Amino acid sequence: MTEITFYTFADDPLDVARRVAAKAYGQGRQVMIYTPDATTAAAIDRLLWTTPALGFVPHCRDTDALAGETPVLIGANVDALRSADVMINLHAEQPAAFARFERLVEIVGQDDIGRERGRERYRFYQTRGYALKTHDLRQHAG
Repeated sequence: MTEITFYTFADDPLDVARRVAAKAYGQGRQVMIYTPDATTAAAIDRLLWTTPALGFVPHCRDTDALAGETPVLIGANVDALRSADVMINLHAEQPAAFARFERLVEIVGQDDIGRERGRERYRFYQTRGYALKTHDLRQHAG
């Protein structure tokens, strides 16, 4: 069964996604950064190219010709990934194919709308019997 982890009260959800993707890549995992929104996809793509300054996470869009050979994909086509290891959800709703992945990461920001949508996703997974972990990022700030 998919392991689901919520990171709550994120100051910068995209930076949290970047850090989780970099860590998973460092562990040899295949990662899908799930975002059907073109603006969010472009923003996380740009962030992965520039941060950290002395590191690089090989990534591309799920529609790229190199998607089958790239460890971190950005987009909504989960079939483009060789191995369904880690999905990072940057969408307001739960991804349809999340159960194919070993691990799902949900990132919840600090705004009221984002927190409410995060609660809805939490309840969705909880009512289906998934074991949920939560990391409150306020405890790690500073």
